[in-house]
Amino acid sequence: MATSMLCRRTAIFSWAIRMVSPLKSYNPASSHCGLLHQIANYNPKPLKLNLKDSYIPDRESEKTPEWQKTAKYDRKLFGRYGSSSGIDPAKLWPSHAQLEEMIAEEREWNPPLQVMLKNVEAKTKEANAKRLAREKLVAANMAKMPKMVADWRKEKREAKQKLKDEKARRERLLAEARERFGYAMDPRSPKFLEMVSEIEKEEKKKRKITILTNSLSSHRLREAVCCI
Repeated sequence: MATSMLCRRTAIFSWAIRMVSPLKSYNPASSHCGLLHQIANYNPKPLKLNLKDSYIPDRESEKTPEWQKTAKYDRKLFGRYGSSSGIDPAKLWPSHAQLEEMIAEEREWNPPLQVMLKNVEAKTKEANAKRLAREKLVAANMAKMPKMVADWRKEKREAKQKLKDEKARRERLLAEARERFGYAMDPRSPKFLEMVSEIEKEEKKKRKITILTNSLSSHRLREAVCCI
């Protein structure tokens, strides 16, 4: 890129020389070194700044905004007007605290290569540990899968059987109510609900009697065994 720019500038200078002295014979090969020498020794005059049109705020004035009294704005003025701005360039350098803050920020966002490699290694180990833990969890769940499927099927069968028993019990109660009262009853009627309550009480009494009978018979059986 630099070579192409140099060649382009050399061609421009050559064209300028031909335009200035068209009658003089011109040999590009012989004048190439001379043009390079002229380019290397080119020292332009400093840019004349018209400070009358420039705006340099007065720090002592109360009308000057606070943002024009900051070091950032001073750097901007010095970069635009140079020493003519009246700003001491030594004051534009950051303080020790600012330098330490910049160094800390640089270390945080652009750490050394060794630190970056350690971070990559730590992240890789963490990702591998998570992957292994997930694989173990999946393997454990897959080992439990047959039992879980069997339990789910058992629950489905029990729920289905429960619905079937509820339906059969309801049909039995409706048939008993029809036989007791002589007509079909609404399951939501008070008479039907009262009959159901009475039947449940009778069933509870029967269950209690059955439990007592079984316990007495087992007690007698133990006594007979002890007597033998």
